[in-house]
Amino acid sequence: MAYMTNLYDSSKCTACRGCMIACKDWNQLPAVMEPFKGNYSTHEDTNGDTFTIIKFMEEEDPVDGVRWNFLKYNCFHCFDPACMQVCPRQAYSKTEWGATIHDPDKCIGCQYCTYACPFHIPKYRKREDKIAKCTLCADRVSEGLTPACARTCPANALKFGDRAELLAEAEERVKFLRANGFPRATIYGKLELGGLNKLYILTDTPDKFGLPIDPHIPKQIPFWQDWVQPWLGWLIPLAIAGSATSFVTTRILANKHAGHEEHGAHVEGGHE
Repeated sequence: MAYMTNLYDSSKCTACRGCMIACKDWNQLPAVMEPFKGNYSTHEDTNGDTFTIIKFMEEEDPVDGVRWNFLKYNCFHCFDPACMQVCPRQAYSKTEWGATIHDPDKCIGCQYCTYACPFHIPKYRKREDKIAKCTLCADRVSEGLTPACARTCPANALKFGDRAELLAEAEERVKFLRANGFPRATIYGKLELGGLNKLYILTDTPDKFGLPIDPHIPKQIPFWQDWVQPWLGWLIPLAIAGSATSFVTTRILANKHAGHEEHGAHVEGGHE
């Protein structure tokens, strides 16, 4: 089955936040109020109850003056997700069409996935002691529906469909933008990390939208995946056994030491 994905066009986005509301509504997520910090973004980052946000980046250009860059920010559904690599309980899986899914029933809230993700997308939900994130509306897609965010977008800045077809459309759109006032327009998600299952049309370089130009998985992740994780099932019982052995050995030595002291005291008492 071909990969299906969302294509987001920053040149068309009006930052209406309709996608944020649609995501909250479909996933039945509670409101999360954050204090105003001098920016029009309602949230600095996603959280356990906010899977999708619109970021506002204000840039002052010496020629054009102040320019706004908008970005719809949520899970990138990587082809080879770091979250899935490090999860000790195999709580992550990929659908046949490309969505990265998290199973809360398997999650133990360790947050390894959060630290491993190059975008720090999986977020801790304290009330449940578990992780939560965007699912690319896998439940809707499995029923032949479009993800709630893409269905809602009034500016047609979001499209859902076959990734290869949307990538071809993105390439044509970028050519148009470069010829019409946006010489640094680019596609994000085509090559990054070997490919992301979310595609972005950006009117400028990724850093102007708060995205890493060269995202990478932390260097310790391969070590965790290849060496620690395969032995994790043995390390835990070995650690418990080691603790038990240490406890017993300590008690035996303590008893012997106490016996020697008692014997020494008895001998001294006999000489007196």
